[in-house]
Order: sequence, then C-alpha cells, then structure tokens
Amino acid sequence: MSCPQCAAPNPPTARFCSHCGSPLVVACAGCGHGNAPGSRFCNSCGEALTPALTGPTRTPDGYTPPHLAARILTSRGALEGERKHVTILLADLKGSMELLAGRDPEEARQLLDPVLDRMMEAVHHYEGTVNQVMGDGIMALFGAPLAHEDHAVRACFAALRMQDRVGRYGDEVQRSHGVPVQIRVGLNSGDVVVRSIGSDLHMDYTAVGQTTHLAARMEQMAKPGSTLLTSATLRLSEGYVRVRALGPVPIKGLGEPVEVWELLGAAAARTRLQASAARGLTRFVGRDPELEQLRAALERTRAGRGQVVAIVGEPGVGKSRLVWELVHSHRTDGWIVLESSSVSYGKATTFLPVIDLMKAYFSLEDRDDARRVREKLTGKVLTLDEALRPALPALQSLLDVSVEDAASPRLPAEQQRARIVDAVRRLLLRESQEQPLLLVVEDLHWIDADTQALLESLVESVPSRRVLLLVNYRPEYRHGWGGKTYYAQIRLDPLPPDTAETLLEALLGDDAGLPPLKSVLIERAQGNPFFLEESVRVLVETGVLAGERGAHRLAQAPSVVQVPATVQAILAARIDRLPPGDKGLLQAASVIGKDVPLPLLQAIAGLAEEDLGRGLEQLQSAEFLYEARLFPEVEYTFKHALTHEVAYASLLHERRRVLHRQTLEAIERLHAGRLAEHHDRLVHHAFRAELWTKALAYLRDTGEVASPDQIQEVMGAGPESPGQLWWTGEYERAIRAAERDLAVAASFGNFGMQVVSGCRLAQAHHAIGDYRRAIELFRQIVGWLHSDLVREPFGMVAYPSVWARSWLCWCLAERGEFAEAIAVGEEAVEIANAGDHAYSRGQAAFGLGMLYVIQARPDLGIPILEQGLVVVRVANIPFLVPFLTGPLGAAYALDGRADRAVTLLEQTVEQAVSIRLVANHALRLVWLGQAQLLGGRHDAALELARRALRIAEERKERGQQAYAHRLLADILARDESAGLEAAQAEYQRALALAEELEMRPLLAECREGTARLRGRLIR
Repeated sequence: MSCPQCAAPNPPTARFCSHCGSPLVVACAGCGHGNAPGSRFCNSCGEALTPALTGPTRTPDGYTPPHLAARILTSRGALEGERKHVTILLADLKGSMELLAGRDPEEARQLLDPVLDRMMEAVHHYEGTVNQVMGDGIMALFGAPLAHEDHAVRACFAALRMQDRVGRYGDEVQRSHGVPVQIRVGLNSGDVVVRSIGSDLHMDYTAVGQTTHLAARMEQMAKPGSTLLTSATLRLSEGYVRVRALGPVPIKGLGEPVEVWELLGAAAARTRLQASAARGLTRFVGRDPELEQLRAALERTRAGRGQVVAIVGEPGVGKSRLVWELVHSHRTDGWIVLESSSVSYGKATTFLPVIDLMKAYFSLEDRDDARRVREKLTGKVLTLDEALRPALPALQSLLDVSVEDAASPRLPAEQQRARIVDAVRRLLLRESQEQPLLLVVEDLHWIDADTQALLESLVESVPSRRVLLLVNYRPEYRHGWGGKTYYAQIRLDPLPPDTAETLLEALLGDDAGLPPLKSVLIERAQGNPFFLEESVRVLVETGVLAGERGAHRLAQAPSVVQVPATVQAILAARIDRLPPGDKGLLQAASVIGKDVPLPLLQAIAGLAEEDLGRGLEQLQSAEFLYEARLFPEVEYTFKHALTHEVAYASLLHERRRVLHRQTLEAIERLHAGRLAEHHDRLVHHAFRAELWTKALAYLRDTGEVASPDQIQEVMGAGPESPGQLWWTGEYERAIRAAERDLAVAASFGNFGMQVVSGCRLAQAHHAIGDYRRAIELFRQIVGWLHSDLVREPFGMVAYPSVWARSWLCWCLAERGEFAEAIAVGEEAVEIANAGDHAYSRGQAAFGLGMLYVIQARPDLGIPILEQGLVVVRVANIPFLVPFLTGPLGAAYALDGRADRAVTLLEQTVEQAVSIRLVANHALRLVWLGQAQLLGGRHDAALELARRALRIAEERKERGQQAYAHRLLADILARDESAGLEAAQAEYQRALALAEELEMRPLLAECREGTARLRGRLIR
C-alpha cells in the first residue's frame, strides 16, 4: 500500500505510514472513497475492496514510485543523456518455469507478482531506479539517473533487503503450495550512459564497457538465495558489508578471470570513517587549533555551561575524523558519549539517528527480543528517575516495541512525534545531571524532519545543562542556531600544501622517486584528505605504487592519475543535487576549462543575463566556483580541479563536442583582433570540437613549431594515446590513433613526435600479426635514427633507436629472417650498452631474447635474458620485468627445465595482470601452457591453451592465435582419448595462419608436427 502523502510503500495491514506517520486509506476503485485498512467493502458505495487475483498490469510507468519519479523528471541530465558511474543490480527468480508450469495464468501471476513487487520495493527503498521488468526478474540502477555518492552501498543493502523479503515470502509459498521460491542477484559497478527518459520513465541505458555484462554474469553465477558482486562494487562498499571471497572466475568476453564475492550481510559501519577504520586510520595532521576549540567546549560544558558546536566542511575534508579524535581522547573520560549519524538513504525513516542514539544509550543489541528491549528501557529509565515513567510509552514506540498499556488510545501521528521528542529530550537532560553528556550527531545534511525537530528542542535546553551537542554537516545545510551565545561553528578548510605533504609523507613514505607524484596529488586533491587517501589507494590498486603504507615506491610511471571512483561518486552526487539550470551551467563552464572567463560562459550557456547571474551566485554559494579576477574581464575558477573533471566527464561526447565548437566560435568572435593571445585555447577547443583542419591551421598560422603541450593535446595523451591503447589490447584503435598522430606530427614538422608515433604504429601492427607492415615501419625508423640521434630519447623511456631495433628483431624472427634479426638485435645491445641506459639495455635483451626463443636456441637466449633481468631489477624498473621473464620462462622450457619455467611464467602472468598489461597476454599463456605440457600436466596445459586462443581471437592477435592452435595441437596429439583427428585439425588451423602471416619458423614446426601425426594415423 502506498502512502497518499509521501508515496512510500507500507504493508497491506498498516494503518499509518511507517515513513511519515500519515493515516493510510484503501481507495475504492468504484467511487474513490477512502476506507480504513482491512475493510472488505467500501462504506460509501458497497463495492468490493479485495484486490483482483490478476493484480495490476505492470507497465513502464509503474516501475517507479511517484516521489522518485518527480525527482527524476526534473533532472535535465537524465532527460538529455549523461555519463554516470553506477551500480547495476540484476535479480531473477530461479526456476520460474518450473514454478509456473501447469498452473492457471491467474494463479501463476498470484505467485510471481509478489516476488517482483518485493524486488522493486527493495530497490525503491534505497532510491534505486528499476530500469526493466523482465518477466521473472528486474534490472535496477543505483546512481542513475539520480547520482548517489553511496550507490554501491545502497545496491548491496537493496539486495539484502530483497533476499530477506522474498525469502520470507518463499517460506509461505513453500508451506502453501509446496514449491520453492528463491531469487539470485548480481551486482557490478562501472560507467554507463543514461539517456532518453520520457514522461513514462521508461529508460534506455547503454553500458560503457563490461558494466552490464558483468552484472548479468554475477546474477547467472549466483546460487538461488545468494547475491554475488564484483571487486568494483566491493571497492565502493568495503566496510559497509560482509562478504565471502569466491576467488577468480573466468568470464566470457574478458581476457582475465574476475574476482567474485558473495554478499553475506551488512557490517556494523554506518559512516565512511567507520568503514575506513577497518583498514586502519591514517595519521591525523593539521587540525590542532580546531581540536583545541573542541576541548575548550568540553571544559565549559563540564562546568555547567552547555554548548552547541557545529563542524562545517566539504565532503572528505575531515569532519568525522576530528570528531573521532575528540571522542577517543582521554578528555571524555567520565562523560557519557552517545554517537549517531544520518545516512543518505535514511531521510524517509523518521527518527533514524535518534533510534541509533537510544539503542546505544540502552545498550540494545540486534538479538534482543521485544520483552528484553522493554526490560532494558524500563529498568534504566526508572533507575535514573521514577518521574520519567510517563516517557516510557513514547520511548517504546520509538524503538518499535508494543506499549505495555495496550488500552491507551493511539495518538495522531503529529502528537506521537511530539511526545517522542519530549521524552528523548527529558531523558537526555536528566542524564546530564548525573554525568556530563557528549551528544554527537553527524551528517545533518541528510537529517530527517523529526530528528531535526528534536535537535531544535535540545538546542533551546542546552545552555543550563552539562550537554555538549556536537554536530557536523556540509555547507549546504541550514539551521537557525547561529545567533545563540552558546553556539560555535568550526569551519574545516582543505589542508594547506605543506600539511597535505605531511599527510602524503605518512601515506607514501620518502622514496626518492615520489616527489613528482606527490606534487601532482597535492595539486589535484587541493588539500582534501579523503581525496588524497583515495588517490593513493587507486595508485596502489592499479600497480603504480608498490610496497606498504608509509614505504611505497613507484612501480611504474603513471600515465594518468585517475579520479577515484569513491571521490567521483561524492562529487557527482553533489553536482546532481544542483537545480537543473545550475547543473547545466556548471557543465558548460567545465567545457571552457578550469578557468572560466565570463564572456565565454555568456556566449555558450544560452541564458539571459539575469538568469546567468543568479546561477553563478548559486554555484559560488555552493562552493563549486569562485570569482578569480575582475580585470580585464570577470573570470571564475573551479574551486576544485576534481570537480571540474567530474562535471566534464558527465557530459556525453557529442554534447562536449558541440560546446567546444561554440566556445571556439565565441573566442573567434570576441577576440577577433587578437587571436594570437588566445592561441592555446583556440587549439584546445578546435581539437576537442574535432575541427581538425581549423586546429592545424591555428598551429600553422603561428609560424612556430608546435610546443610539447600542444603536441600532447593533439596526440590525445593519457588513456587515448596509442601506447596506452596497445597496453590495454585495443590494437585497432591504437593503429587509428597512431596514424592520426603521425600525420599531425608530420604537419607540425615535429621529428621527435614522428619517431614516437611511428614506433607505436609499428608496434600495433605487430600485435595483430601484420609483421610485413611492422617491419617496413621499424626499418624506416631505424633509418631515421643515426649518428647522435641513436641516443636521443624523444620523450620515450628507452632510446627509440634501441626500442625500434628490438621490436624489428622480433618481427624478423617471426618471419624466419634470422640473419638480419641477429644483426639489428646486436646493434640494439651495442647502442644500449654504450649509453649505459638501463631501460634500453633491458629492451635490447628482450628483442634478442625473443629471437633466440623463436629460433629454439635456449643456450643463447637464457644468458641474454637473465642479464637483462638483472639490469632491470637493479635499476628498479618493475613494469619491464614481465617483458623479460616471459621469454626467459619459454627458454627454460625449451631447455627442459619445466618446473622452473612454470614457476617463472606463473609469476609473469600474475605480474602482467597486476600492472594491467593486456598486450601479448595470450602469448604468455601459450608459453605457460608449453611449460605445463613439458612437465606432464596435460589438463592445466589444455585449459591454458584454450584461454590463450579465446583471448587471441577476441583481440585479433592473429600471430598469437597461430601459436595457441599449435599448442592445442601438440596437447591433443599426446591425448589418445581426444582423437588424433582433433590434433590434425588444430595443426591445419595453425598452418593456415602461419602461412598467411609468413611465420616461417612456426610453419616449419607445424609441418613437422603434422608429419609425425600423419605417421601415427597411417600406423
């Protein structure tokens, strides 16, 4: 039953709304008259009120309750389309066909509809959105179209709630119908595109990457009655939920197994700080003056002068940590300390923080039944003061315990709430006469109206009592206590750079290679402690940092410092809470840049001057922007660089492109006589608008060679660069990006960038098995780099002259051109040794080592690869290690050292996964499979060969496909039960690919294997 006031769901037997306390009625379908719950016939027209067996027809506009629908439909981004980081929940009724088989359609629907209703109720309880109802299951999203900073936590709690509610319903069905009813649930978090929401709230979601696919796989893998989630969801909900690790599981379409977890229940943590405490709190720095203010408030309160203190600050700035430090200090010895907090999903639950306070005060536990709760309440209250006996019914009602005096009339909801407020206030004030009371209520920005009423009442009573009311909240929260003489506000600002550096020192340590990274983190986090901590956590998880907290070192060079998903969720939720017009204005400003000249914003915002001014005032008041300068033109700046990134990232690509074009045109129009002064902006917006001709024209018009920053802009630095695309196995995109970069570099006349782009283009062609084209490109680059240029890095980590030669050596070896391969490989070694350049020495060893593995000469390959590995490890270049240990393990296998090969190759595979190295992964698995086969572990080799083949086929690594087919053939040829024909078929597939790609050494091996097999078939 839905409440007519707040639209919240209630049990069919409820007389009053459990969310807002309003009376509930059953509307007559005939005349619309309201009737009391439980009525069978309308007392106005006599129409039957029993719901029809068939139940309501479920249409898209029935997915979403009105109170959520209204919020969604006022979201401009939800209607136009946005990118969002969300958690997807998929749930279905396992075995629904068996449940419904042979039943009358109406009876079947009677069984199925309550399951779907309970699923959707659980989603809506945590403000998720049901995207699809699919016969016997649902798909729901948390964090879209309405952003929530705790979307993963909400999704987990919704899954637990629906499992509980459906489980109890299933028990009833088992007893009445003798059939089991259980659901399975899958969760995953990631990026999606949300668009096209009509007035009926039917939503069309297009997943980016594997987000939806993985959620579906979790659901399909879950056993009936269980919920599975991915590491992406656990990372965002860690500390809030209890889970059980199920280990890595292969997922079709993904190269590597995915870590899977079973959701067991909710953990004790209610706040982010409580969740973080389980991992260990970081050093507390930079808040001594604020802590001293709190200690002074404690002393005034102890002396009988009650205080109200509010800590105000942005998300992540350390409000809860400051409270924690006070509560856990010796200065609160002898105090009663009661702590509670509001939660983002708790506004609809009246008195939720108060209930937590009272549970703590009365030492109530989850296992306490109603009788035990009543005993604890009565005993403690009457021991404190017999005069408080009249408060017991209200306290029992608050804690959902039936009142002992059952004959007492039920009060109207408003009077009942007033009695609860009075009872709690009287109890706390009376307790403060016995001991000073520290009352902590956190996150008031999420507070419900009834808890707010209690706080207002307490504030008026505090000055003459030994009560310190300590609250915290974000800047958007408003109250009326500011004029009280006993009220103090502590504003927490971000840490200054030197203090932020002290915090980073505690997190990272003082390794000599860390200062540049620390500077980047301080600049990006802008002194926000939580943002700093989460940024470090991401760098550790992605393999950029190695070591332990306080003793980290760089394991690889970070190409881009990502916005942590936890931080992104907080900032996206803040942006989403803006009125639609203000949010659109902020997104438009993000396209212009971190610094936003007012004339440009006026040109692209599409707002009247008055509306624009009002919107900018709102964005400044909400602390998104601030006025940076007034002359020669008004300019605003994003207060936080990460807010700028998140606002920009929320826009769809097409919308960004349009806004960049409008910004470019506005610059051309407003500064027509002095475009040279705005050169960098023109180039930036032209490329982001994909107006390539105009971008190149602006660069050429300057008559200058493009600067490194401009080249980086053009080349799509970061995750879209050809090198990064190769690293992640996106070879076709890498080829397109490298071809574009090569053409642009040539038009700039920038020789260094031509070298780099040429190397990346050749490398990508090698990856897809186009060895002929790769050799042409590598030969060209080698020809360019002579004399002094052989030791010119051109921005690469290895000398390009060495890098190109080592890859050329590998390409030539694949085609059997061993003489030239040996020559260029040895040249690479000579150049690297002459320059005593560690990375280049490792790279050269890699190329020559690959040659000797292909040539089946482990006696020559092993010394070279081992020496290169020593150089790389001494120089602490960990991300080059798997490039050397892979072929070294293959060489050990060729040398007959199977166990040593398996151990090394397993480490290689594990390290490659840890640093997100996708390229050549199939080849690493082939090498490991060969070593396992040599060691007599047939089943392990077969599983590795199949994985390698699947990965190579998905990524179109045709050369590695050929190797995988050859390995499969070798394995099957040794397995009599498999049939020699299967081995013959695999050899033929390997032969076909090797012949097409001109891989002559592999061709010879396959022909030799085929010949042996043919001999056995003839016998």
